[in-house]
Amino acid sequence: MSRNDLVRMTAEQRVAALGLDIPDYANPPYGERYGAMKAFHISGRIVTLSGMTPESRDGVMLHPGRIGADVTVEQGYAAARYAAMSVLGLIRSALGSLDEVSAIVNALCFTVTTPEFTDVNLVCNGATDLLIEVFGPEVGRTTSAGIGVMSLSRGNCFEMWTTVEARTAPATR
Repeated sequence: MSRNDLVRMTAEQRVAALGLDIPDYANPPYGERYGAMKAFHISGRIVTLSGMTPESRDGVMLHPGRIGADVTVEQGYAAARYAAMSVLGLIRSALGSLDEVSAIVNALCFTVTTPEFTDVNLVCNGATDLLIEVFGPEVGRTTSAGIGVMSLSRGNCFEMWTTVEARTAPATR
């Protein structure tokens, strides 16, 4: 498949062409593991998603730990990409289809690192690269920040908090 073919495809068509397995957050619903929270909030065309970590729907974590100690940059990149796949699942839950996204507004990425680790951006690129692959450079390139932190829920090495803009104001779900 050529780059031109990918450019002409919708986000949902790119997901299929890339062979991505996007998790379904309809059943069971998002949030039960971490307490009282909702998966997303809609205000007009803006959809703010809850934080996503690199965990399967049944709670199995991908590369838990601390980047720079027991998690490599490559493993952190893979964990960030995995978390972004879950973000795609939440977008589908909120909007019904990835094709309803007109922009990825913001991606705030947190990585658990050693104090000496400074290549946080290389890990966060795992998430932002996937967003560009799925949505293309016009819709998928986001404002973002990568922040090294000391701890995240359940020992995850990565978490992202994302805001998207919908093509039209979705019905509140």
